Amino acid sequence: MSSVTDPAAAPGALATPDVAIEAIDLVKRFGDFTAVDGVSFTVPRGSVLGLLGPNGAGKTTTVRMMTTLSPPTSGTARIAGYDVLEQPGLVRQNMGLTGQAATVDEILTGRENLRMIGGLYGIGRKTLTRRSDELLEQFSLTEAGNKPVKSYSGGMRRRLDLAVSLLAAPPVLFLDEPTTGLDPRSRSELWDVLRDLVADGTTLLLTTQYLEEADQLADDIVVIDKGRIIAHGTPLQLKEQAGSASLVLTVSRGEDLPAAEALLRKNGAEVFVDVPARRLTTASGGLGDLPRVAAWFDESGIAVDDFGLARPSLDDVFLSLTGHRAEDTTNTTDEEIA
Repeated sequence: MSSVTDPAAAPGALATPDVAIEAIDLVKRFGDFTAVDGVSFTVPRGSVLGLLGPNGAGKTTTVRMMTTLSPPTSGTARIAGYDVLEQPGLVRQNMGLTGQAATVDEILTGRENLRMIGGLYGIGRKTLTRRSDELLEQFSLTEAGNKPVKSYSGGMRRRLDLAVSLLAAPPVLFLDEPTTGLDPRSRSELWDVLRDLVADGTTLLLTTQYLEEADQLADDIVVIDKGRIIAHGTPLQLKEQAGSASLVLTVSRGEDLPAAEALLRKNGAEVFVDVPARRLTTASGGLGDLPRVAAWFDESGIAVDDFGLARPSLDDVFLSLTGHRAEDTTNTTDEEIA
């Protein structure tokens, strides 16, 4: 395997200067089952696209087609300007892929893993030594670099897996649920690494079930369900589709909940009551509601611990679009797990 190719210099490149990833009407069928049904989108260079959906939605199948691992039934994709059907070798030279499970060798050390994969890429010995040292430092693995991977934590393995995918400094990186199974601290650390990569110009396509992850990292989000795109926009645009902000109020004493609910309903508001949290939620027209509702409670004498507006979350967006939450895995397919 050779090093990364400059699309502008290579023959046959179809690169659009500001586009790093293009999916063009991708379709994938397994017998009578359609796993991906006409998926199209573009990702600008140096940005992050979050491909969001539950297990079985078609995310992994889409990534496999775009990374030359599985041929599309119809349609195509271009990575760094190269067509996955006509120029698969050039596509592979210009991308990195981190799958759902770490693929590093547990018996080898972290440094040995990097040198083994670097050798397969055809990277020279001096360059590979320097690049391995840089990546181990970048991913906070220098001290663990000479230890067997079987001694690594889950977060360390995922960081090493990502380091391996970056050995050839690809301009495009596909991350298929990279933080699945990580604890919150390891997930946050990996998010910081990904932000640094994007700041350096890497283009990321990130598949995830974690709505917070998409909200934290993605410039744009494509929501996919049952193989079809059902929404596309920035996190803020998608949240706005889910409706206006809600007014959230927490009373000091649980026994005041009925009176607080009655007060809100008396003034024409629909109310959702969370009894254990002593919290009431109602639709809001915006900041102008705050002083008016505050006056109601001040006059009533009901003590309030917390009071404010809350935007819809991406979880609210997903629920409004699909009728189920993103963690719902009831429609998982064998093709998605593979």
